[in-house]
Amino acid sequence: MGVVAMAIHTFGPNAVDWEERVDLDRLRRQRLARLNETLNRSELGAVLSFDFANIRYMTATHIGTWAMDKLIRFALLVRGAEPVVWDFGSAARHHQLYNPWLDYSDGKEGPPTGARAGISTLRGAFHPDAGIAEDVAAKIATELRAHGLAGEPLGIDVAEMPVLTALRAEGLDVVDGQQVFLEARRLKTPDEISLLTQACAMVDAAYEELYGHLRPGVRENECVGVVSKVLYDLGSEYVEGVNAISGERCSPHPHVYSDRLIRPGDPAFFDILHSHLGYRTCYYRTFAVGSASRAQRDAYVRCREYMDQAIALVRPGATTADIVQVWPRAEEFGFADETAAFALQYGHGVGLSIWEKPIFSRLVSLDHPEVLEEGMVFALETYWPAADGWSAARIEEELVVTADGCEVITKFPAEELLVAGRKYWTVGGELNTRRESQSHLNTPHGDGPR
Repeated sequence: MGVVAMAIHTFGPNAVDWEERVDLDRLRRQRLARLNETLNRSELGAVLSFDFANIRYMTATHIGTWAMDKLIRFALLVRGAEPVVWDFGSAARHHQLYNPWLDYSDGKEGPPTGARAGISTLRGAFHPDAGIAEDVAAKIATELRAHGLAGEPLGIDVAEMPVLTALRAEGLDVVDGQQVFLEARRLKTPDEISLLTQACAMVDAAYEELYGHLRPGVRENECVGVVSKVLYDLGSEYVEGVNAISGERCSPHPHVYSDRLIRPGDPAFFDILHSHLGYRTCYYRTFAVGSASRAQRDAYVRCREYMDQAIALVRPGATTADIVQVWPRAEEFGFADETAAFALQYGHGVGLSIWEKPIFSRLVSLDHPEVLEEGMVFALETYWPAADGWSAARIEEELVVTADGCEVITKFPAEELLVAGRKYWTVGGELNTRRESQSHLNTPHGDGPR
């Protein structure tokens, strides 16, 4: 399936009759078509999924993010057949009532054949002797035998050991199937790109609210709450995480927020990860709070330069190796090797999960380069520690690879270091409570209080 040329629009989330927006039925059909094409090119007879993102890509079913780590639901796609999802309790019944794309009964009586009741081992919470793993394996083996494919390799993405053992006891050749799923998801359809762009637009709004709220005395966890409220108010399905990092916690980067009080002169960087109809974001921005020191500004400029150099290289035919070659080696910013510095100068595909294909890292990309193609959506993220020894800058942009280059879909300003938290200042001796313009915010104000 080729990539359809399109302008990247940002639509409202509602359905309307006067404008063509995201076509969810087309989204479902094209995702399944890509998965079928990828399966048919592989040596596998079928793929079995316990991973939420892969199940959603295959079957367009969802039961809430609370179940993402339970490994209790599973779905199977057999060559030449339609997908089947086994879900528990009323979820399976709901699919039968409201997911007509899983109804393969052709008017025959009985429940739709693509949505069935079934449960897995619930990460071992069920008693090992209850026979749950064996039941899962029997269901899968029955389907494969019905299609004459029990002797072909069965690809699986993730599995608990009892399920894996039970599948092999049925005589099935179980192999790695995750590559089939990720290969199918590597290129995005036009509707996927629209949803990813809409997800970024929601984070744009969250950063605008955060920028207005950020000031000395605010805690990191409070920033997480501000961002989460904006996103949920805008209709986010799931706020996967908000990394809020400030002050001396910026170097080294801990990748988790705390209850630290933000102080005047602190750097603060944030990563906002959320889901809009399943489609994720990964989107860093860095601010200075109250004032920005020379060391902080210099670190930000360096971080931005690495980002801009990478973006300039993104186009079809370029490789992940081309991109990472413009980034610094781990030793250049204080780490022993690329494993120790992993994910600081980094890139990854973004879709129904983050850290999809392709991956950009000096750890792997120089020896195992991947070719960039039109329709890929990925994030590039750069980091640079400041010369003061405790502050740092972090920037991340999400890009869509177009026919002749790329388009950045993360729009909150990041060309220069923004200074937040100076709401009041005097003009002609009078108190002015307007927010400062971006140009005023970027005016140097000395080396700060430290």
